[in-house]
Amino acid sequence: MADSIKTYTAESRVAYFSMEIALHSDVPTYAGGLGVLAGDTMRSAADLEIPMVAVTLVSRAGYFKQTLTADGHQAEQPEHWAPEKQCAPVDAKVALLLEGRRVWIQAWLYELRGHLNGVIPVLLLDSDVAENAPQDRELTHHLYGGDDAYRLKQEAVLGIAGVRMLYALGFKIRQYHLNEGHAALLALELARLAGRADDGDGLAFDLAQVRAQCNFTTHTPVEAGHDQFSYDLVARVLGDGSTLEELKRFGGSERLNMTRLALNFSHYINGVAKKHAEVSRAMFPGYRVHAITNGVHPYTWTAKSFAHLYNAHLPGWCHEPELLVRADQIADELIWSAHVESKRALIELVRQRTGTAMDQERPIIGFARRMTAYKRPDLLFADLSALRALAERLPLQIVLAGKAHPKDHDGKELIARLHTRSAELADRIPVAFLEGYDLSLAQVVVAGVDVWLNTPRPPLEASGTSGMKASFNGVPSLSVLDGWWLEGCVPGVTGWAIEPKDGESDAHAAAALYERLRDEVLPLYYGDRRGWIAVMKGAITKNASRFNSHRMLRRYVSDAYFN
Repeated sequence: MADSIKTYTAESRVAYFSMEIALHSDVPTYAGGLGVLAGDTMRSAADLEIPMVAVTLVSRAGYFKQTLTADGHQAEQPEHWAPEKQCAPVDAKVALLLEGRRVWIQAWLYELRGHLNGVIPVLLLDSDVAENAPQDRELTHHLYGGDDAYRLKQEAVLGIAGVRMLYALGFKIRQYHLNEGHAALLALELARLAGRADDGDGLAFDLAQVRAQCNFTTHTPVEAGHDQFSYDLVARVLGDGSTLEELKRFGGSERLNMTRLALNFSHYINGVAKKHAEVSRAMFPGYRVHAITNGVHPYTWTAKSFAHLYNAHLPGWCHEPELLVRADQIADELIWSAHVESKRALIELVRQRTGTAMDQERPIIGFARRMTAYKRPDLLFADLSALRALAERLPLQIVLAGKAHPKDHDGKELIARLHTRSAELADRIPVAFLEGYDLSLAQVVVAGVDVWLNTPRPPLEASGTSGMKASFNGVPSLSVLDGWWLEGCVPGVTGWAIEPKDGESDAHAAAALYERLRDEVLPLYYGDRRGWIAVMKGAITKNASRFNSHRMLRRYVSDAYFN
């Protein structure tokens, strides 16, 4: 393994730190959109042969395996995996002090191979080694598990031990990219490595030198979504008095805010959509927050039927997805045939997993997201009588999927409510909830539905990427104007906007949703196949060609990494 590592240490790299990274469906080191984005970023780095190295946690017990009880309540079980079957151990261990104990960290190397020629090394940090106390061996087991102390220790492992591991293995790092604030403590390690020196402003390290090495992507437009820790806990866990004063200065005087810490130690900061950058600038006045809108990996999220079609008509699209602007030249019948193949695969999956029979001729509306209140997964079911009346005239079908965080009780209640609503509609509208949402399931769902629904409460959707995935498969979006859809929506061309007329309440949003389905979406599907395929082509040519991780990563390279 030492020889394998040497192949990656010969040139300088950008180190990408993320608490979660979606590497493969059989490697459950991700919880949702943040991890999927990280995985897509690394896949694009491999395809484009951009020298990067990713650092994350091994998460031996995964996020959780979701099952649903007979009455629709979510149950969680650990999703254990064996890193030795997917990765190789590296020949190094590093240590850090947590609660006064020396905690040793080993790493596993996962080689993420792109669709083309490149390979990106991914280091998965692991505290489950014999030298550690029993409680410390479990620090890297559960993704987003445990209490605040567990989370803070995990973030110390990611940030501090992550930097130490890179140095121990001989990596030459030109930039550090913090994907969310979880890894912000790496700045303290960089300050230690830079040496202690008064810069004339009372600082005990060269702040400019640390900032020059870091860039930061923030994803969360909600204050409660930013990790914060009491300084009593920080003092107990990290224990260094001088470090504590530095943390208070740069991370907030009352509590350690990991986002603020990352903001203060990064020379380049960006939000994940234009609107999100505006919201972030308002949340954190005084910081220059750029906008690099998210994207998804072309090859990963394009169903085989469409990939074959693009290969035949737009060769090179995987490397240059902007070539998809010419997809409108592909014959309508070929676009429709590719979609029908994907739809049949979804219908068969629904039948196998739930026993629900769906009709190939009826449109399927898809909603698959993290189940939490602000995403409003129940908005489509807000008025069952209105939905029934709509379906009597223009029949439809619904496929749902998504997990709620184990501590998000409101999100878990939403899943149970969806189960109840589905049962109430069973005589009129087929509804299927697919449990255990993961990469492989998502690939089938985003390609097989006819309409992709997204109903966040503005402005709480930082970006959203599920609709981007659908667009690679010619699936138009029906979405509230928030996040990326503010940039991607061309009404009637790439999809449709849900625009409440009389207010922003859930009732108004639901009324606008039903109106759009009744007056535009479903009549077009049933009455004008050619017009419908034109919207499918619009989703491909105007959205897939732009909202992809190749374009996104090229922006990071030009604006952040080499600026």
